[in-house]
Amino acid sequence: MHVRLMFGLAAVSLVALSPAQAAEPRGDEPIAVPRTIKQGIDFVYVDPQMSTVARKKQRPQNWLARIFNPAASRRNQPNPMFLDLARGLQQYQASWGRLPQVKVSAGPALKRGSTGKRVAALRQRLGLPAAGGYDDRVAQLVSAYQQVHGLGNPDGVAGRATIASLNRGSTYYARRIAINMERAWRLPTTGTFDRYVVVDSGSAQTYLFQRDRLVDGMKVIVGAPESKTPMMAVLMRNAKANPYWHVPPDLIRSMTAKKVKEMGPSYFQQFHYEVLSDWGPNARRVDPKTINWRAIASARKEPTILVRQKPGPWNSMGEMKFEMPNDFGIYLHDTPLKEKFNLTDRWISNGCVRLQDYRRFATWVFPRGVQPSSQPEQVIPLPRPVPIYMTYLTVAPSPNGVVFRGDPYGFDAQAMPQMFGPQLRVASAS
Repeated sequence: MHVRLMFGLAAVSLVALSPAQAAEPRGDEPIAVPRTIKQGIDFVYVDPQMSTVARKKQRPQNWLARIFNPAASRRNQPNPMFLDLARGLQQYQASWGRLPQVKVSAGPALKRGSTGKRVAALRQRLGLPAAGGYDDRVAQLVSAYQQVHGLGNPDGVAGRATIASLNRGSTYYARRIAINMERAWRLPTTGTFDRYVVVDSGSAQTYLFQRDRLVDGMKVIVGAPESKTPMMAVLMRNAKANPYWHVPPDLIRSMTAKKVKEMGPSYFQQFHYEVLSDWGPNARRVDPKTINWRAIASARKEPTILVRQKPGPWNSMGEMKFEMPNDFGIYLHDTPLKEKFNLTDRWISNGCVRLQDYRRFATWVFPRGVQPSSQPEQVIPLPRPVPIYMTYLTVAPSPNGVVFRGDPYGFDAQAMPQMFGPQLRVASAS
């Protein structure tokens, strides 16, 4: 069966980086992604072999169409997540996308019983005759629109946010689907890997794929908007049981030194930290009382000492850390704060990815099982490196098309001009 997808796209530059040791210590949380990497769409290919869908340093170009024939070769199909979004785009265009793009003027919330010109415009915008008032049918359509477009509780009341969304027009939302398809296009094509992991910081979920079939998934906690989890592709090579948490140098200055000022040197014993002379393999332990923490707090340069949290139930990395060498200090790891997974807002970390159930993840990573000892920093090599694709999806396929999510990192807003140029007003005047 041929799947023909026609939509205007502007491609972006892809950056391929070879794995290398960082010139400066990073700690276990990220540094800023270089400005040359526009994370609206771009991936960082930490391991060059991970870039299976595009040339290195591809120049921007206009892609007016992409035509796929999934039946031609199973190994050449786009990723299943791409195809699900492609079907969702088609369904969206056939439903909400076909409605008249009529502007509804701003004003008080519209609800059952409301009448007037604004209600008439709303009815037209929803594909109904202008006459009739805000009846049950309008309320049902508004509720359905709210549910699809991620507008909170679908109460059927056309308030400010709903009216603003309607006035953006269907083209805006079709473009958001296309942006997400562009991200999914960078995920592995079918037959590329036996198994791989997709970490989606847009939904704060992780998905495990085996032979291109989704076999498991779980909630994750990802970076806050001010410390975004980057979009990248990297190979996970080993796990580390009973890990230390290496405090990033900037946090030593802004957090550790502040805590010492408030609590004194007892802070280290109370929260199970220790200080080492440097980040090198021959570093020696240092008595925190001998360090001028006031000078560290006020210094412009990052400190050269290493502060790390000892293994144990208090450790920020939890019981196991899954390592994937990269210059951003990003890892997947356990966490002692299990209650945080009950939050709706899971965009709260310093950039690393906290797993809801690290044991289940470890069972999948190590099919033959693993029995770590109590030894600190016990390195456990994976039987085979596992590809990790860290993406950002703000649109989810649904049985009736798609459901839109929020844009916590603002990557969709960044991607709009990357792909389509200046935004256009879509809804016409009523």
